[in-house]
This record gives sequence, C-alpha cells and structure tokens, in this order.
Amino acid sequence: MIKMAVGITDPDHLAEVQQGRRFVREGQSVVPAYTRRKPRRPDEVIDGGSIYWVVKGQVRCRQRVVDFELVDGEEGQTWCRIILDPTLVPTVPQSKKPFQGWRYLEPDLAPRDLADADPEGELPPHILAELRELGLA
Repeated sequence: MIKMAVGITDPDHLAEVQQGRRFVREGQSVVPAYTRRKPRRPDEVIDGGSIYWVVKGQVRCRQRVVDFELVDGEEGQTWCRIILDPTLVPTVPQSKKPFQGWRYLEPDLAPRDLADADPEGELPPHILAELRELGLA
C-alpha cells in the first residue's frame, strides 16, 4: 500500500507523531493509521506487506502492516484502522504525485529499503531525492 503522510515534514516527524498514538495490542506495540475504505485484498497486504509513506512528494519510508480493523467514528461513520508495526524503515526516495486515500503498490514498483541500496557510488539520500524530484535521476 502507499499513502500520503499529510502535514508531515520528514520521516523523523512521522515517527514523532506516531509515538503519541502507540498502543499495545495482543502484547505487541503498534501504531494506528486511518482511512475510509478497508482494502478488498487485506490478506495480501497483511502477509508481509507494508504501507509506504509519501512525505513532501516522495516515498521516504515504510511500515509493516499488521492488521486492519473497522472502527466507528464519532459522527456514525465507519473507518478502517490500519494497524502498523511502529518501526519506520527508510527507503530510497522516489517521487510520487499527490493522490487521495491510499493505493495498492505492486511489489516491483516499491522503492528499495535504504539499507539494501548499493552503497558503492550511490549519492547521499537527500541529494538523490532532490535529483529525482527534478527528474534527473
């Protein structure tokens, strides 16, 4: 899955915001994210899938999806709570145009984890991100 991190300035800011939302579920520390619609293929996402966060126009990190659950909102509407592992995994920055809600992200289109990127000859992530934003990388 891929989702916009609205109002977030960088992955550290996302971690800070999520820190205040953590709770324990079945003995595991988790973080919630909310969306209107529950995925129609939840088992595919839960089975090792992640949510990739778009921060300031670029995919910058991901979190493993643990579960989905429906919750009732204050005004009677139903929301989908996405239960996430609290660990943010930095990814190789990848430009992404704005969109609403979330989308499925096919595995072959997902950016690599930054730790898995080839360190030899690779530019620092912030420079690489700027080059991609300009369409030069």
